Amino acid sequence: MGPVRQFRAIVRGRVQGVSFRAATVREAQGLGLDGWARNLADGSVEVVARGNEESLRKLIEFLQHGPPVAEVESVEASWSDRTRISPGFNLRWW
Repeated sequence: MGPVRQFRAIVRGRVQGVSFRAATVREAQGLGLDGWARNLADGSVEVVARGNEESLRKLIEFLQHGPPVAEVESVEASWSDRTRISPGFNLRWW
């Protein structure tokens, strides 16, 4: 399985109002990841995820396109040290 890693990604494009967060939550839960997805005031979506590297890379691949109605322009992912994340993968409203 490998060591536990974590990333924070900012997804830009037409990613709000198109079920991007909900689709990300389903994808991340299916991959067994912990973390969250939330809308940011500038119209982007922030995703923080923790788990094994293979699953994290699969989530980043998903973020490159998102659900069918999304129009992803860019994904900026940065790997980081592990921080406190509650178990499970959820939507955040703030």
